[in-house]
Amino acid sequence: MSGNDQPSVEQQRGVACVIPAKDESARIAATVDAVRKIVGVDLVVVVDDGSTDTTAQEAERAGAVVVRHDRNRGKAAAMETGAAEVARRDGARARHLLFLDADLTDTATGAEPLIEPVQDGQADMTIGTLPAQIRADGSKAGGRGFVVRLARDGIAQATGWAPEQPLSGQRCLTRAAFDAALPLASGFGVETALSIDLGRKGFRIVEVPIDVRHRATGTDLRGQLHRGRQFLHVRRALAARSALPARKPAR
Repeated sequence: MSGNDQPSVEQQRGVACVIPAKDESARIAATVDAVRKIVGVDLVVVVDDGSTDTTAQEAERAGAVVVRHDRNRGKAAAMETGAAEVARRDGARARHLLFLDADLTDTATGAEPLIEPVQDGQADMTIGTLPAQIRADGSKAGGRGFVVRLARDGIAQATGWAPEQPLSGQRCLTRAAFDAALPLASGFGVETALSIDLGRKGFRIVEVPIDVRHRATGTDLRGQLHRGRQFLHVRRALAARSALPARKPAR
């Protein structure tokens, strides 16, 4: 950039990070502290989604703006509440929105690459692709891939694009893209629905590798119950968009 050149409007625009959180008192402060170190982020909003612990207090002490739900309303509602709080503070020039999980702790700084393609106008939404996640006991996290395949096949059927990690919640969007996706799909179907709704409307979506780590589930009963809920929510979001993938014939 020459001395007479001015940054574009997109480059000048700040980024607000919205972090939905429920009962994350042990991790939220470290996550907020790390996010505040990301270049471009000038506002961090934590939405305490009906926590029964000290999540809100820990987030406030770490420097976040905190908005509280008096009861658990789910991730999509928390995302909408956080985005609304950002809009209330924005004025005429809307910030971009960076959505991150509450349990990333100090690895949240690794989400920074999600911002540049949106600021530079190369993408309307970026989706973070994460490295293989390892549980605390050293075992590989995740299940058998049923939910991922369902989401990927549904998105591909609806848009012609098959994302590598369709369930990733680490995303950066322009305000225009976020508003175009409202109201968000409920529950664990929100990410799948975002990709379909924006893809169908012609918004540009790009996957970006990021190095972040979250509290991952395994194949124990708790993990299986979690993925069971995910499957139902994703299926519901796909059905609402006439995007349920056709069953493959048995062999």
